[in-house]
Amino acid sequence: MIETIRRRLLAWFRRTQRDLPWRQTYDPYHVWISEIMLQQTQMERGVAYFHRWISRFPDLAAVAAASEQEILKCWEGLGYYARARNLHRAARLLRDRYGGQIPCDYRTLQSLPGVGPYTAAAIASIACGQDVPVVDANVARILARLYDLEEPVKSAGCRQRIEALAAALLPPGKARAFNQALMDLGGLVCTPKNPDCHHCPLAEACLARLRGTVADRPVPARRRETVLIEMATAILSNEGRVFIQQRLADDIWGSLWEFPGGRLEDGETPEEAVIREYREETGFEVEICGRITTVTHFYTRYKVVLHCFACRLVGSDTVARLEAARDCRWVSAGQLSEYGFPAGHRKLLEYLAVARPEFLVDPCR
Repeated sequence: MIETIRRRLLAWFRRTQRDLPWRQTYDPYHVWISEIMLQQTQMERGVAYFHRWISRFPDLAAVAAASEQEILKCWEGLGYYARARNLHRAARLLRDRYGGQIPCDYRTLQSLPGVGPYTAAAIASIACGQDVPVVDANVARILARLYDLEEPVKSAGCRQRIEALAAALLPPGKARAFNQALMDLGGLVCTPKNPDCHHCPLAEACLARLRGTVADRPVPARRRETVLIEMATAILSNEGRVFIQQRLADDIWGSLWEFPGGRLEDGETPEEAVIREYREETGFEVEICGRITTVTHFYTRYKVVLHCFACRLVGSDTVARLEAARDCRWVSAGQLSEYGFPAGHRKLLEYLAVARPEFLVDPCR
């Protein structure tokens, strides 16, 4: 059965493999960038960002030589910014310790910042052709259906079994093609919902299909409830410039720029939260001069509702006393595009650029 699965899957991949940019050369740098980008990112979006990234940073040396702000700005919109910061750290480590070369050794790869077992296996097998199985969500789903696994797929026991099955299926010397074939099968055919079993090369070997349990596999972990977080922020203007601050390096959106603000406290209105947060974070006393909009974005299991306002200084002091940031600037509207912002603030800027561009010049006029 194993030989049949290998043969059919590899033949299917030869006929149908996706034309992805990192498959043109299998350059380890390209494979590495693609794997980091595709974590928590849809393929089409990942390809677009990959092209933009390679245009800006054509090789590892360019990443290592860049500033953190250049890295974060190019990553803006992909989210999970720790990936970008770790990538930057890893590039500098590779430059300093490995002569600017990406190693092919599986365990050495895992020692790099942001490179876990999956990413290390992907680089080692896809870029370097080493016989290392790769198990991502697509592969786990395929194997859970192929072998009709009844345990929650994320449980420790089921995870170990899936890894053992992936290792047993891997054909020696063909890891690059086989691992990518599994990934493509999960992305194109054996999808989470409405899998196309009629066009699956492994349909005849699939126990879940034979037993009628495809819709029940993989068995999910218990769903966690979405947590609502309400936040407020405001654009502070003074003499044609707006105030932005840079988050602390170890913060959830570390080193990105933002308009000051934060979570609403119990019984607090969004307007009251803005005034309090400005006082606590910058020492500025401000007053609200208008509501701009409300934007919503999702982060893991959190739904973040961001209430956005315009405000002005009370008094003439324009020197901030930072308590929750590492740096700050007064910048013109045209300069805002040079800085990377987290999702909520980026959505605010996108809204203003289209619907109310005058607010970027003077939010309180």
